[in-house]
Amino acid sequence: MTENLKPQDAAQVAGLLTWAGAEEKTVELVGAGSKAGLGRPIATDYRLDLSALEDVSLYEPEELVLRAGAATPLGQIQAMLAQQRQQLAFEPPDFGDLYQTDLDQTIGGVLSANMAGPRRIKAGAARDHFLGVEGISGRGEAFKSGGRVVKNVTGYDLCKLMAGSFGTLAALTEVTVKVLPAPEKVRTVLLFGQDDAAAIMAMSQAAGSPHEISALAHLPQAVAARSGVPYVSGAGAAVTAVRIEGPAPSAAHRTAALRQQWGLLGEVEELHGHNSAALWREIANVAPLLPDLDAVIWRLSVTPSLGAGIMAAALAAGGEGYYDWAGGLLWLSLAPSEDGGTALVRGALRGPEAGHATLMRGPDALRERIDVFQPSMPALAALSARIKNSFDPHRILNPGRMYGAY
Repeated sequence: MTENLKPQDAAQVAGLLTWAGAEEKTVELVGAGSKAGLGRPIATDYRLDLSALEDVSLYEPEELVLRAGAATPLGQIQAMLAQQRQQLAFEPPDFGDLYQTDLDQTIGGVLSANMAGPRRIKAGAARDHFLGVEGISGRGEAFKSGGRVVKNVTGYDLCKLMAGSFGTLAALTEVTVKVLPAPEKVRTVLLFGQDDAAAIMAMSQAAGSPHEISALAHLPQAVAARSGVPYVSGAGAAVTAVRIEGPAPSAAHRTAALRQQWGLLGEVEELHGHNSAALWREIANVAPLLPDLDAVIWRLSVTPSLGAGIMAAALAAGGEGYYDWAGGLLWLSLAPSEDGGTALVRGALRGPEAGHATLMRGPDALRERIDVFQPSMPALAALSARIKNSFDPHRILNPGRMYGAY
């Protein structure tokens, strides 16, 4: 049985990791544990519970900056921001239903996974809002990088390195993030009845327009029918959605212009505050739209213009999916099988230049057998191995979570 260790501060984290490295004892880093189903299953000697590293040490709304312990619950941070009409602009998704857990994810976990929601096309990824980090490497050495503003980031930008490392390089103890004002008004324009290729073309045209789009998605008919938003579920057709945000007069003007543009393609409708927020929450969180708890779920980041072809090839043996990021992000739900659809999904990409695929949910046995994350090209894999050696030479931190070697 894995023994649980619960340090109370960064100094204790450093002491425990120094000891673990010297004894070559493996350690699983856990904030809340909300993403235990993401990545390859691991077995370690110890479980390092970082939940005590929980507090907001600095929040300056006028400076748009927040610093908190890495295990601070995301819900606590979002509630604090909402009181000041601010937000995390990268719109972190909540995969609680996807992984069948009610655990609140932590700010450190969100940044370590580098997950962003529908606003990614406008605001960027989580790493683009990650200003500063303090952590402890697998050597037991404390380090600090970045600061309270982007111009303070000198030397190596370790924030970008930690984002997407899934705890394989260091235990994060404190993070600093950039926050932004929440929009005054939110509107969503719906276009009905487009097939996948036509929808991607319509989204591409909208993205290239002067309307300052903040999200674009396409739901095939079967997926749209599961939405909790009546205008979407009752459409009886595929639904393509575009979100517009900003000051009220500007949002109203841009929404009217987009409705006129899309009205030439088919029937359109408009969602306001509550329904608009509900739809984009469903799109970000995945499980409301792809609810089969036995299904294998894949996430593909692709070139938008290739999205429809890749989706069709990946679903050649059955399944369903939908598009986010104007066709650049595909969510697929496949029936369980021996390889979980790996051959079809990765074969549909036809080379690394087309994109990459991540197995987001699947049985432990499947996640042990296959590469959960897209295999790296040899040069990139060698670079990753050198970075791993620098931060965690004894391979004690979350061993095997991302790849078999680290």
